[in-house]
Amino acid sequence: MSTADGGAIAGGPSRLPAIVLAIEKAKRRETVVFRTKFILTWLVIVTGVVALVVVGAKGNPKFHLADWLPFIISGVWMTLFLSITSIILAVILAVFGALGRLSTNPIANGVASLYVSLVRGTPLIVQILFIFLGLPAIGIVVPDVPTGILALSFNYGAYLTEVFRAGIQAVPPGQVEAARSLGLPERQVLRRVVLPQAVRIVTPAVANDFIAMTKDSALVSLVGVQELLFRAQAAGRPNNTTFQTIAVAAAIYWILTIILSFFQARLERRLAAGDRNR
Repeated sequence: MSTADGGAIAGGPSRLPAIVLAIEKAKRRETVVFRTKFILTWLVIVTGVVALVVVGAKGNPKFHLADWLPFIISGVWMTLFLSITSIILAVILAVFGALGRLSTNPIANGVASLYVSLVRGTPLIVQILFIFLGLPAIGIVVPDVPTGILALSFNYGAYLTEVFRAGIQAVPPGQVEAARSLGLPERQVLRRVVLPQAVRIVTPAVANDFIAMTKDSALVSLVGVQELLFRAQAAGRPNNTTFQTIAVAAAIYWILTIILSFFQARLERRLAAGDRNR
């Protein structure tokens, strides 16, 4: 018994690595098969859409996509300008909104709460049209580009207000109390202890909202801002090739999203690595 059992026990560890290697090999094979099918699925769908665009473009001899492509792509710069400017203003609004929501002052809390409720309760397109078409009725005329920036920053500022509020509340209370015990005024506690940590916490959410804003900025084309979608429509409408030009715009938005998502993922990994090293 001892010999048989001992042989089995002694032989077990020697056979274990081979089993583990076989399992790992099978898992790698499954991973390769999955990724191959995944990539082929993407290629088939994307190729089909590209083929539809190309065939549709050839059906109109007056329309040459290559001639209009630089015109459409140049709208990317306006899209990025709108998004970058708006997200900066939205973050500023969000900081003040979050402080107002956390304030014990009933007026500040009431204003911030009303701002968040009003903006989150109305569509972005309504806010854009209100600024561009509604305000002139009372003598306030806002040009198209400032309208887009105001609407986007005002809208996203409300959503980011709740993000910043949660980020501020996530700062450990013990650190705040320790700073106060050192005699630091409330403003310095906020500026040196609370906000730096809160900003670090909410940065991934802000980056995610920035990516969403690059797509939502297409709505400002309704008021004549010559961003990506506006130029795609302007290129396709005269030649009755709106399908092709909007498909091109959609592809550019998609590429932008992939690029920005890549940088967002890198930023999140860096922040996570910094948290582990602290």
